[in-house]
Amino acid sequence: MPGNLIRRIVIVGGGTAGWMAAAALAHQLRGRCEIRLVESDEIGIIGVGEATIPHIASFNRILGIDEDDFLRATQGTFKLGIEFVDWGAIGDRYIHGFGKLGPDLDGLPFHHHWLRHARTGDAGALGQYSINTAAPAKSRFMRSRADMPGSPLAEITNAFHFDASLYARYLRGLAERLGVVRTEGRIVRVLQRESDGFLSGVVLDGGATVEGELFVDCSGIRALLIGQTLGVGYEDWSQWLLCDRAVAVPCQSVEPLIPITRATARTAGWQWRIPLQHRIGNGHVYSSRFMGQDEATALLMDHLDGPALAEPRHIQYVPGRRKQVWHRNCIALGLAAGFFEPIESTNIHLIQTGVARLLSLFPRGGFDQADIDEANQQARIEYERVRDFIILHYKATERDDSPFWNHCRTMDIPDTLRHKMDLYRSNARFFREDNELFGELSWVQVMEGQRWHAQGYHPFADQRPAAELRAFIDNTRAVIGKCVEVMPTHADFIARHCAARA
Repeated sequence: MPGNLIRRIVIVGGGTAGWMAAAALAHQLRGRCEIRLVESDEIGIIGVGEATIPHIASFNRILGIDEDDFLRATQGTFKLGIEFVDWGAIGDRYIHGFGKLGPDLDGLPFHHHWLRHARTGDAGALGQYSINTAAPAKSRFMRSRADMPGSPLAEITNAFHFDASLYARYLRGLAERLGVVRTEGRIVRVLQRESDGFLSGVVLDGGATVEGELFVDCSGIRALLIGQTLGVGYEDWSQWLLCDRAVAVPCQSVEPLIPITRATARTAGWQWRIPLQHRIGNGHVYSSRFMGQDEATALLMDHLDGPALAEPRHIQYVPGRRKQVWHRNCIALGLAAGFFEPIESTNIHLIQTGVARLLSLFPRGGFDQADIDEANQQARIEYERVRDFIILHYKATERDDSPFWNHCRTMDIPDTLRHKMDLYRSNARFFREDNELFGELSWVQVMEGQRWHAQGYHPFADQRPAAELRAFIDNTRAVIGKCVEVMPTHADFIARHCAARA
């Protein structure tokens, strides 16, 4: 009935997922609903998700978060993209950058004109035609200049690197100021209504019971509510995503402070490098079928830029997704809903979209099944499309130097991914489906960067005379180069605007 609003929400688990949900719900509901977050200091969080994609800025902005204050509090830096090293072949290097890739011309995306010009042998690397990929080569950064329309300086698109535990703490402060109540305690029992199996409360180790009408499962890989209690199954994608282990360790910072995440392919996986203000986050994601833990750890420790600041931490996971993210009166967010290796920094974004889905389909007291079905359908499509983009990084390769890469290069892939790869290889075409996360520019950069080259291009790209096209391509590169030169260094920009307090 109209006005029948949920009055009590229980969030199980803190960390990034729990406090993102708590802050967003409290901001939207503005005191009209009691929100309790239950977490235990005894239970650790994975906390390796320190790199993001640009959408996080809109989440922070909706909550009224001042960007410089947020970066100071989280030891944050800026991110213009992800640099991939040794993926297509050993010695290769490219950047999957955010933002624009050259200007459109004659109604066609820039890459069609670049592909035509590349056949002359005189085109620069694709990354030279985007300010987001050209600036990191010189460790430069500045925020986009909205007051300079038509300039590449107005097209800068950034995300962030930050300490995920500090971000959770920052959001906790915001959420508690908005009325969220945190309850410390380990859950020993989950209560369900006998009539329909809906969740009704959680019992803590001290004997207290926290009751609710809507439950948000942010309990991580354990999936205490959605999985262990409600029995919702998990779809395992390890037949395509072989990596199922990670080892993580921070190390001392080194110069220069580059505004990109780096992902370096190794013999049975890959290594991440995430520069923060106070340290570098490092990790080695690998397949336990092809490498043991000791070897994986040694490989990581041998490839740090500075002395390690802690002991290596080991993580096991199963790549995949929960078959339903919303069941009865429980919705799962974060690792309880699914897990992807952090190669394209999607896990925090998937928390964000999960929260947005909850807000857009926020239930009345009756929990309409049509709303629940829509949430599950949207989540399924979103996860599957992200899955395909991540598989692309392993499939599109010429590496044959290890059993792991031989397997990846020759493995079967989902039909949805095969269609995209075939369509691009024929004439560099791409069509976005179902509002999927990664658009044309992302797919183009990864496919071209990993040697999945288009054999043709749109025929309309042939309409310009060769000399005119050359002038257009060369001017694009020159203008971007000049813009990069006027940008401050990444380190100088942070020192001037958002340096963390000692």
